Amino acid sequence: MARILITGGAGLVGQNLIAMLAHRRDWDIVAIDKHPANVRILQRLHPEVDTIEADLAAPGDWERSAKECDICVQLHAQIGGLKEEAFQRNNIVATQRVLTALEAGKCSYLVHASSSVVNSMAVDFYTESKKAQEKLVEASRLPHVTLRPTLMFGWFDRKHLGWLKRFMERAPIFPIPGDGRYLRQPLYGGDFSAIVLACLENRMEGVYDISGQEKIDYIDLIKALRTAAGLKTPIVTIPYWLFWSLLKTYAVFDRDPPFTTKQLKALSTPDVFDVIDWPSIFSVPATPLEEALRETYNHPEYSKVFLEF
Repeated sequence: MARILITGGAGLVGQNLIAMLAHRRDWDIVAIDKHPANVRILQRLHPEVDTIEADLAAPGDWERSAKECDICVQLHAQIGGLKEEAFQRNNIVATQRVLTALEAGKCSYLVHASSSVVNSMAVDFYTESKKAQEKLVEASRLPHVTLRPTLMFGWFDRKHLGWLKRFMERAPIFPIPGDGRYLRQPLYGGDFSAIVLACLENRMEGVYDISGQEKIDYIDLIKALRTAAGLKTPIVTIPYWLFWSLLKTYAVFDRDPPFTTKQLKALSTPDVFDVIDWPSIFSVPATPLEEALRETYNHPEYSKVFLEF
């Protein structure tokens, strides 16, 4: 039985991936995450998984568990926040420690979840730290595959469409910055998890840009989200500068806001990412966007589970 380490196992991708892997009897799963509440959710949903609450940027007993694993899926990441230190610590320092532990142990294969932002024109803490993280993986002696997903959504989404959906449920209107014509290529977390599974089964190597197969403007994505969630909240466009000011004011009262002015800039940056034929490469059919949104927000159990920031 192969022992698989999943770092960031209680996050969006980790929870989706473990839901897919949990029925397997040929793999023993070890999940590490530092978020106490989300770790408890993972333990409740999958008590059969060996779950460790630990900060990967700090030394600890988790390093022994990492050394004992045969395969690693590296999902930990700092996605949002206002301070550069958090991105450095959680995307760079933590990755250095994980790779050191894996190389000192018996790990023979690594799946690394990077991000499409490494190809983006945006310059922010997240983008720069993900570029540095990817270079660390490239320099590792471990056989590995690097996957660069675009904006993801799915079960357990706490940062992106999941937060927007919950905001839409509570707010009298849903504001859109500018005209909302910002091209997005959302990727379904279920599809990405299936791609990770294909990598594990076939030991694929290389670097792959995993973009959503469908391109859609942000405002149309929000409308599709509203329909899938069965909501009727009015969608209203407001000037970009006003939206920016509201985010700036919100950040004064929230030390870890779910959406920041830097993320607003990244949202409005005109990026179009390459779309490769990953359905054929990984033998994973792409779930149509509307179907994926329905699956996300209408699952009898998982659609009611909310991770914390």
